[in-house]
Amino acid sequence: MRPPGTDRGRLLFVLALVTAVTVFTATVPLLRDWFDLRVYHGAVDAWIHHGGSVYDYRVPGTTYGFTYPPFAAVGMLPMAVLGLHAAIAVGLLLNLTATAFVLHVLAGDRLRRYGWFGLAVTVCALALLEPVRDTFSFGQVNLVLLALVLGDAWLLSTGRARWAGVGIGLAAAIKLTPAIFIVLLLLARRPRAAATATAVAGAATALAAWVMPDASRFYWTEAVWDTTRIGRLDYVSNQSLQGVLARLAEPAEPSRAVWALAALVVFGVWVWRVRGALATGDVLGAFALTGLAACLLSPITWVHHLVWLLPSLALLVEAGLRRRRLLWIAGGLYVLLCSSVVWLWFDDASGIDGFVGSNTYVWITLGLLLGLPVGQARVNRPRRKRSTSDTAPAPSPAAPASAPAADSQPSAEPSSAVMAAGSVVGSGRDTGRGGSSDPTGSTRPAAPKPQSSSERASSYTVTPPPA
Repeated sequence: MRPPGTDRGRLLFVLALVTAVTVFTATVPLLRDWFDLRVYHGAVDAWIHHGGSVYDYRVPGTTYGFTYPPFAAVGMLPMAVLGLHAAIAVGLLLNLTATAFVLHVLAGDRLRRYGWFGLAVTVCALALLEPVRDTFSFGQVNLVLLALVLGDAWLLSTGRARWAGVGIGLAAAIKLTPAIFIVLLLLARRPRAAATATAVAGAATALAAWVMPDASRFYWTEAVWDTTRIGRLDYVSNQSLQGVLARLAEPAEPSRAVWALAALVVFGVWVWRVRGALATGDVLGAFALTGLAACLLSPITWVHHLVWLLPSLALLVEAGLRRRRLLWIAGGLYVLLCSSVVWLWFDDASGIDGFVGSNTYVWITLGLLLGLPVGQARVNRPRRKRSTSDTAPAPSPAAPASAPAADSQPSAEPSSAVMAAGSVVGSGRDTGRGGSSDPTGSTRPAAPKPQSSSERASSYTVTPPPA
């Protein structure tokens, strides 16, 4: 399908698309009513203004409270001087800023080529993705963490390598699973960046222990090992390997030995694929694979944590502009990730259909880990100045496919992230990307059909955790 060829046509198309996205968002998905941000705000308020511990706070009427490492609470201290509505506004602004930076890194050059029209269409497409819209609706921090990690990639690609690792270290101190990206830095033979990330994470954790010693002691000795504080493993929103096994075993507990074996296999596949990507200088591919592995290996990966699939989807679309079959695959995966299809098995995930359907996002993540087109040398060339042709109105997305030998040649307009991948490896500087997210607790949807637009609720657990 060719985009409109006139400015008027493009404007009308974008207005129609914005209207469709607005109607869809208002009527189809379950709105989360800023639940997680309410947890953050209430926990910090209880700590600063009432002398309590952030880990003792519970959202009124629920058993759910703060589940992040202590440094996350320290980072959220400004909430103590903000009302709830002001905190929501600041959270929205942070997520919008993080999204803009993520888009700049993953597809900045291509978006500049298509101008305002391409940017508007991309933003609308992102707004429909369930992980993205849930991150905004919960008031979550996943996009901020993704931007922190991609910030390291930007530093490496612009010759500021001595600061690389700071973003990954901060992300790992705020949540735990981004620490896997320190392993990626070691696999990439970037010991300086890995050491920086480790030092930053350690320093942030030590700072939190100094500011809130009792809460830190409780978290690292008790809370971090207690998954019941986070939510039920078999809850349909848990799209990790552990979630698959828990739904299969329900109402019994999943086998830890089976999970350990499955996790070991996934870890081995990740190392194998990452080494192949790094061998050809495809650092962006290695980062994307690491995000996928982190989502699979984390004991709990709520749907909104799957924003870490965005780099993989960006790579798949980039490859699809040269190989049309991959573009169709990317489109199919995108539709599934917009559909909230896993919630059809909210009440009952038994049977073959429940096994396949309730774990749809897990299968997508596994498929990308196995089949994402990585390990191809990227173009390494300096950024050129924009010419008038760069902003030509709405070029056809089919154009790249018409070039000779398109399946084997790099795109003429690689994204800034792809260019960064080539330049980082070519220069031999430290590199690192990555991120995942640790879960946070919320409440289960109150309606028996969680996609009902008439109900507001939050995902995660069905029964309160034991005291």
